Parts: sequence; structure tokens; C-alpha cells
Amino acid sequence: MAVAELPAQGLQTYRLIFAGGPFPYSKDGSVFGNRERLLPAQQRGYYREYTVKTPGSRDRGARRIVCGGQPRLPDACYYTSDHYASFRRIVE
Repeated sequence: MAVAELPAQGLQTYRLIFAGGPFPYSKDGSVFGNRERLLPAQQRGYYREYTVKTPGSRDRGARRIVCGGQPRLPDACYYTSDHYASFRRIVE
């Protein structure tokens, strides 16, 4: 999916990732384990997850961006709108 296809809140989160934050949720930047095995296999600690705000949600909601590699210069980022049931790679 193109960056321009992200929801507005996703674009905001994507920009924060490359800026190094600050992030609105304490879990943002935490290690994503890829237990679903839907992303390419990598060693533990490679992927990190970030919350994409969901309007009207009282909690973190189901939307996330998961990036692999260096925190401010990731190799690849993926968007999920269904809490890790599916992912779409984000391309510039």
C-alpha cells in the first residue's frame, strides 16, 4: 500500500516513526514478536509495533504499524487494520 493510502492517523504515526517520536502510547516502539508469522521471518527484536489511533475507540484499537530494522530508519513497515490478522507493506 502506498503511504498516501494510509488513514490520516496512520500517516501521522508513520511520520512519528521516522522522527523518533514522541509517541502517544507507552507500548509504541515495543518489540513485536510476529507470532502470527505473517511477516517475513526475522530474529526476535527486529520488529517493533506502533499504534495507529482509531477515532472513537476508548483503547488502542486494532490498527498498528509494524516496522523492522532500526527504529528511526526501518527496512520495511507494514500496516494492519485488524490487529495482526493481515498486513500490507507500506511503500513510499
